Amino acid sequence: MKRRTLPVAAALVATASLLLTACGSGDDGSKGNDKIAGADQGSETPSASASASGAPAEDKPDGVDVSLPKDMNLVFDWDKPKGKNEAAAMADAANFMRAIYHGVDKRTTKDAALVTYATGNGLKYGQTQIKVRLDGGWTATGTRRHYQATTRSASNGNTVEVAFCVDSTKFYSKEVKTGKVLKGAPSISDFDYFKIIMVKLPTGDDLWQASHVYVEPKAAKCQ
Repeated sequence: MKRRTLPVAAALVATASLLLTACGSGDDGSKGNDKIAGADQGSETPSASASASGAPAEDKPDGVDVSLPKDMNLVFDWDKPKGKNEAAAMADAANFMRAIYHGVDKRTTKDAALVTYATGNGLKYGQTQIKVRLDGGWTATGTRRHYQATTRSASNGNTVEVAFCVDSTKFYSKEVKTGKVLKGAPSISDFDYFKIIMVKLPTGDDLWQASHVYVEPKAAKCQ
């Protein structure tokens, strides 16, 4: 899919905090209910975009750099949905996850990629995830796998819920100063189940933003 380049803007977004919100137990409480939580969340025009970089075109899907270092590997092991909106929302949900770790790598909560692919509480969530690693003096290394993805569209045509599992058994924190990799024994804590509410940017061309993020930690269904 051909993606358009965003215009350059200079505004910065202030750091905010958001606690992880559990989706409940292992069962999907959304069964039999077509209403998507957060479906009424509006989308905001991105307030910052990327400066020039040497990133290849595939690492700049919307003119912003979401490239990651070679030792930070995010794998999206899922099939592309047939629906145009679902496919675009899923692709930008992946870009949202990349944007978070791009911010971790660049050591900033004000990264242009995160502002592009997130809005509202989704933006606060992403900034919080980055800030935790900045405050701890950590970056990340290894492979983080995203799989078993599903999509569900709201009737308004502008909201898509993208849900998926995450396996972090081979994804570790790394001390920035020393380069020491902090490894622990694999456990249920390495598995999470995400539900991300993606909203379409009204003024954009197939650009979707994460507006809400719900996380079920220790997700046995993802093992």
